[in-house]
This record gives sequence, C-alpha cells and structure tokens, in this order.
Amino acid sequence: MTVNTKQSSAEMASLASSVLQNSDATAEEKSLAGSVLAQRSTSKESGKKMESLAAQVLKDPKSSGTAKKLAGSVIAQANKER
Repeated sequence: MTVNTKQSSAEMASLASSVLQNSDATAEEKSLAGSVLAQRSTSKESGKKMESLAAQVLKDPKSSGTAKKLAGSVIAQANKER
C-alpha cells in the first residue's frame, strides 16, 4: 500500500474553513470542505465516497466554482490505486 504524501494547501484549507462557516454553503460544499481540511498536514487520503462526490461535482455544470475547487483538491488526494 502506498503512502499519500500530498496534503491540502494553506489556500485550500482557508477556502474550506470559509465554506464551513458559511450558512449559505450547500451540503456538498461542506462535505468537500471537511475532506479538504482533514487532509491538511496529515497523510490522510480521500475515501471512495468523497472521491465519488468530488467526481459528480466536477461533472455537474451547475456546481459552483467553490465546489469545483474543493472537489479538485479532494481528487488530488485520491488513492491512485482505486
């Protein structure tokens, strides 16, 4: 099993924190934001469920730019073997 050396950047962690504090953020945005924060300064990687959600958000033309940024970060932390 490979070890994930990628971590969320400070910029993405800041965005994720803002999303979690925003009462207007969607449930999808908040889920993605939580995953991004969980991957800050740790070797955690995205789970299968979060990878799937992120892929759906990236494919959906109605998803916000913020959601797509968070989804991109989640995918970047994905398990490459999956």
